Amino acid sequence: MKNVEKIYTGLCVLFSVLIVVGNLTYQKFVILSILPFHTFEISVGAVLYPLTFLITDLITEFYGKEKARFCVRFAIVTNILVATIIAGMDALPAVSWSKIDHVTFHKVFGLYYIAFTSSLIACYISQTVNISLYLWLRKITKGKYLWIRNNGSTAVSLLIDTCTVITFMTIFAILPKEQMLPLIINSYAWKLFFTVFSTPLFYLCFSVIRLFMPQQTLNTKI
Repeated sequence: MKNVEKIYTGLCVLFSVLIVVGNLTYQKFVILSILPFHTFEISVGAVLYPLTFLITDLITEFYGKEKARFCVRFAIVTNILVATIIAGMDALPAVSWSKIDHVTFHKVFGLYYIAFTSSLIACYISQTVNISLYLWLRKITKGKYLWIRNNGSTAVSLLIDTCTVITFMTIFAILPKEQMLPLIINSYAWKLFFTVFSTPLFYLCFSVIRLFMPQQTLNTKI
């Protein structure tokens, strides 16, 4: 396997892992006191979620639209597999001496399928928009201003993703109705903050991957 193929495989696996972990941990909400003038109250599953858009931006940049879309589809299939396994585990009764009883396990993992469904819909829609918008921004900027296509495409896509997933879980009473708008605002504000301040990380990853890409690939990227 060539280095470029190893990098692509690694990015796809990391993308899937971030999606699965985010869905598994979404029920815990935390306070992030990073800024002196604002405190973020968000799901712990959303803390690293913006990295998924950084990953698809990198794949789109170096490997093209189709491979970026494949990465998203691969993550969706992975989530289906995980949701199926967890549903089976949740159906099994716990023994009396188990440190985690059946009620506790079900409370933590039993609603995973709802998070999975909402995440699947939001992920597919927002990542499709992100990939297309990234390529459009690269076209109109003629390949210049890397930070514009990274931040611009992610900012729009994250708004779509955040509104979709929180609205979906509110409809199914996973989240309280009165917290819907505050959660959308807080979650999106954090994701946008994370995206902007992770721009140097995007440039670093871009530079590292570029070292392993054949020159002819760089000249003909979609």
